[in-house]
Amino acid sequence: MTQRPFDFAIIGAGLVGSAMAHAISKGGHRVGLFDEGDHPYRASSGNFALVWLQGKGLGMTPYANWSRESVDLWREFADDVEEDARMDVALRQPGGFQLALSDMEMERLCSTAGAINAQPGVTRYGYEVLDADEVRRRLPAVGPGVIGATYCSLDGHVNALRLYQALHRAAIARGVEYIPRHRVERIEHSGAFRVVFADGTASTAERIVLAAGLDNARLAPMVGLDVPVRPQRGQILVTEKVPPFLSYPVSTLRQTDEGSVMLGDSQEEAGFDDQVGPGIMSVLADRAVRMFPALGSVNVVRSWACLRVLSRDGYPIYEQSPCFPGAFVATCHSGVTLAAAHARILAPAIIAGTLPDRLKAFETGRFHVSAQ
Repeated sequence: MTQRPFDFAIIGAGLVGSAMAHAISKGGHRVGLFDEGDHPYRASSGNFALVWLQGKGLGMTPYANWSRESVDLWREFADDVEEDARMDVALRQPGGFQLALSDMEMERLCSTAGAINAQPGVTRYGYEVLDADEVRRRLPAVGPGVIGATYCSLDGHVNALRLYQALHRAAIARGVEYIPRHRVERIEHSGAFRVVFADGTASTAERIVLAAGLDNARLAPMVGLDVPVRPQRGQILVTEKVPPFLSYPVSTLRQTDEGSVMLGDSQEEAGFDDQVGPGIMSVLADRAVRMFPALGSVNVVRSWACLRVLSRDGYPIYEQSPCFPGAFVATCHSGVTLAAAHARILAPAIIAGTLPDRLKAFETGRFHVSAQ
């Protein structure tokens, strides 16, 4: 059985797919948003919800600039989603801190920020290097082990669960047809794209967007693309709700608008194993208590692990298939930070049928450059 045809079929309903589905539907297009379900590896379910610029783009100026564009667009993007979803995503952009617990960490923070801002063609962002006394003045709850920090006034965060819900609600409010529990088995092309699902049903679309995270590696060859993505595990701890003590997000720790504290920073090469482990969790908890000693008496109520979606160099992949025009892929591991750029820049480009020149740096050809 073939479902009704769409103008756009978006495969993957995580943060990337749902942000673009909402944006594309605003142009009056018929959009089908297909989702395998909650049982597959879903990076969106483990996002730390930072809208973050610090440290991004070292060695790749286009990514530093792309992140800056998105951070600058986030307020406008949030207002748009909130209006259609009729709910608050709790966007706060008071600036953010990266805390150092050793001289080596402090040196690394400073050298990275300096190197990113010194890259030719980069849109420089203002950052401050703070000594221990200045950090304590701005963050009175920090512990004696914090020796310094970097601060960027552009950084912020949102409510992780509400953002994901709001994107879906906003998309559906705009007429997107959300179709869960539909695993794509194959994609055919004969004038239009025909997407065949595991249950034997199919859907047709004039254009298709692969936003399926790790599953893009399997789906991309069906439209003539090679998308080399791999998993990287990250673990998160969530505490009970506590009185407000932290008005700014920290790169590895933040207090949500609801009062709980999220801890997370692990980068583990564990393949497709998404299990939590006490070793990593103890390191996360130890560093958090060294940064904010009051957390030593706070209970952890939830923990989980999730798999980031990383390309070979860690940067996003955006590309239109040269073999099957109208088929696009979009994948990244910064789905929250880049959501605004995906909605405001990438989605209109996909509607127009041509990606802008500044996104050519994110095509997969960069992985096939011969060494000279």
